[in-house]
Amino acid sequence: MKPPNITPPPLRNDCFALPAGVNWTPVDDALALLRSRLTVVTSVETALIGQAVGRILAEDVFAKRSNPPQPNTAVDGYGFSGAAPEGPQVMPLQDGRAAAGIPFDGAVPHGKALRVLTGAALPTGVDTVILEEDVTVQDGHIAFHGPLKQGANTRKAGEDVAEGDLVLPTGRRLTPADMALLSATGISEVAVRKTLRVAVLSTGDELVEPGNSAGPGQIFDANRPMLLSMIARLGYEPVDMGRVSDDREDLRDRLDKASEQADVILTSGGASAGDEDHVSALLREAGAMQEWRIALKPGRPLALGMWNETPVFGLPGNPVAAKVCTLIFARPALGLMAGEGWSQPLGFDLPANFEKRKKPGRREYLRARVRDGQVEVFASEGSGRISGLSWAEGLVEIQDGACHIRPGDLVRFIPYGSFGL
Repeated sequence: MKPPNITPPPLRNDCFALPAGVNWTPVDDALALLRSRLTVVTSVETALIGQAVGRILAEDVFAKRSNPPQPNTAVDGYGFSGAAPEGPQVMPLQDGRAAAGIPFDGAVPHGKALRVLTGAALPTGVDTVILEEDVTVQDGHIAFHGPLKQGANTRKAGEDVAEGDLVLPTGRRLTPADMALLSATGISEVAVRKTLRVAVLSTGDELVEPGNSAGPGQIFDANRPMLLSMIARLGYEPVDMGRVSDDREDLRDRLDKASEQADVILTSGGASAGDEDHVSALLREAGAMQEWRIALKPGRPLALGMWNETPVFGLPGNPVAAKVCTLIFARPALGLMAGEGWSQPLGFDLPANFEKRKKPGRREYLRARVRDGQVEVFASEGSGRISGLSWAEGLVEIQDGACHIRPGDLVRFIPYGSFGL
């Protein structure tokens, strides 16, 4: 039975509202708030497994057939019944053979051996197999040295997966290996979430499209190409909404179009409290603006809101801060809204080859990479140094309290791959 195409209810306008009295929000508290306020926003459809890789399961999947479906041999050799005692053994051969896809028609009498090839279903009367390399064949008999325990070199029916077993759980993002498992257990189609559509929009008069001429005071738009490629690598559908100048009505129109084409909107720039921060102004006008002052470095306040029932993440305009905020906050939030569930990146404790003194109060993320088993960090912590993003292979996470890291101390390194990049 195919699942109904049901669209989840929209998020509330106040879903991002902070508790009364909250000012600076610790990273863990901000993540907990996002996790508790957000929900799945994608609907369900059916996909053939040939087109399902990379999609997110909307339902648990159960095996329709056991794997292996019947007992079979794990090697080329000779099959017989029972264990073989210690010492020389001689057995007469049964006429015929069993091969993968060509089963033996009949039963093998006790005391006789049958030629079997790897993957062949074991016929009645065979539950043990001796490797052909350990056998001498002559005059219709085989000879080998025991002992050999009963069941040697065979596979039991369902020893991998039994019919009716849970194969893959809801929220699983399907991998190429999953395609083999689904196929082997008789699954031809699965219920999946529709791919989350994520709109990316850059704001600011100072931005110029790469390839065009940049005048005085103008910079090339670095955020949008980065964010669009990140969205694609994470397995979502990027929706490029281009650049918008510092004109409130143009931005309103672009947000309207983005909300029609996407499930989530990521903006960069214009999300603080200055005169030209029109993203914040429009979200406030819509009655759905929250400015989360997160105790994070690098990063500025993260603007969160709703536009036409579509969640908006207002990211910093600085590319370094924009990437860090995307990885730490938007990445798990997008996974939750896509039906994949909330995920925490896997980190590894490795020795540092750097020294760092940190004051209490903010969590810090340093651009880092691993060389010769040690973690090295980018030469400058300046958030304007975009080259550090390319140089790095991940982030070092330094917790909120004060610390003094010395060479050789263990630090938590989170590779970009742990975020899905």
